[in-house]
Amino acid sequence: MRADFETIMVSRDDDQILLVTLNRPEASNALNTRMGLDLVELFEALSTDLEGLRAVIVTGSGAKAFCAGGDLKERNGMTDASWQSQHLIFERMVRAMMGCPIPLISAVNGAAYGGGCEIAAASDFVYAASHARFALTEVTLGIMPGAGGTQNLARAVGERRAKELILSGLPFTAAEAEAWGLVNRVVEPADLLETTLAIARRIAANGPIAVRQAKQAIHRGMQMSVWDGLAFEIEAYNRLVPTADRREGVLAFNEKRKPVFRGQ
Repeated sequence: MRADFETIMVSRDDDQILLVTLNRPEASNALNTRMGLDLVELFEALSTDLEGLRAVIVTGSGAKAFCAGGDLKERNGMTDASWQSQHLIFERMVRAMMGCPIPLISAVNGAAYGGGCEIAAASDFVYAASHARFALTEVTLGIMPGAGGTQNLARAVGERRAKELILSGLPFTAAEAEAWGLVNRVVEPADLLETTLAIARRIAANGPIAVRQAKQAIHRGMQMSVWDGLAFEIEAYNRLVPTADRREGVLAFNEKRKPVFRGQ
């Protein structure tokens, strides 16, 4: 995985957590074509080689915005064909993020509008600064959410609330997002990154194969009937029984020490 992206910054914490920072602060970290391509490349690379990583955090550069959505200055004057070609990149981007095999956490440090809100909704869970604001404003521009917003927001907050928010384009606060189920935790802005890193470190300390299997069982199972979900769960569970990590976890418990998981 390369680190020299044009619109995003990538760094590691404890060598097991990848911090991805959307880095167009002069444009409120808005999604342009280059950022879409950078995120596609990064997350598609993760799908084939995790390089020892166990969790990913996505945040925005600066204190003003997480991501203000699609860059409307770049889009101004686009032909219909060019608009649709660009949007295909954003579609690939959100699918690659949703398909990330390890936990993906959004640390929303400011405005998360349009595509920014969709990135947050596509994450496994979300921590937000107390001043963060959310909105899916696409209908105010004569379009609609097209990077998973109609699906992921509805799954997070329920159909009726999602209809209210998407059909009106109404902005909402971090506290409201937490109360409705989009955000897991609201913290003071100065504490956001460290709080998010703390939960990522806790996840990274657990059995990495177990975490990946549990993530898949939850996500896939939510798309199934409960009986099909139970069948999927036990298939995921049984793959853990013959692993060295499962044996190490039990041995460490009995030896009263922290386990050393190697992802094997």
